[in-house]
Amino acid sequence: MNKPIKEIRATYTDDTIRIYQAYSDAIADSALAHGKFISPPFKTERMTWIKPSFLWMMYRAGWGKKDDNQKRILAIDISREGFEWALEHSLMSNHTSEYTKEEWKKLKETTPVRIQWDPERDLFLEPLNYRAIQIGLSNEAVPLYVNEWIQNITEVTELASEIHSLIQDNNIEEAKLLLPKEIPYIPSEKIQEKIEISII
Repeated sequence: MNKPIKEIRATYTDDTIRIYQAYSDAIADSALAHGKFISPPFKTERMTWIKPSFLWMMYRAGWGKKDDNQKRILAIDISREGFEWALEHSLMSNHTSEYTKEEWKKLKETTPVRIQWDPERDLFLEPLNYRAIQIGLSNEAVPLYVNEWIQNITEVTELASEIHSLIQDNNIEEAKLLLPKEIPYIPSEKIQEKIEISII
């Protein structure tokens, strides 16, 4: 059986890469007002998951309609330097044959970033045949993210609602035109190997 294709697809420039998160009104309003996450209401002691895939975020948040804690969709541009730091200081969220279970448990305690690969989603939020990355930040990675990596925060809740409405009305081509343009992001070979990226 072939292994699933894993690749990072994202909207990015030479300096930044865009990731998505979904939050409550309190956290979203605070973040937009300050250009960063402020605690409270943001909880720096909790793991925070960032996702470069717009449609995976839509799947996770149900187009911003799943629940009040995920009703506001934020597009966050972070430095590519910070993004790659996260990848370099990561561990797969599931145990792999590279380590014994005991080694993996010990590494989990000292590694601030988790990597998870989940099926990418199409416009109807159905799974595709390749996987999108989720990156979980904890411990020292969270203050780095909040205080150093974030370059800009914008809200895309209305965009999500507009695309969702077009899909519901079967205006699929119009919906596709509004999707953020995401292309493969290819980090160093060392990182590719570490996080199990598949280069097609």
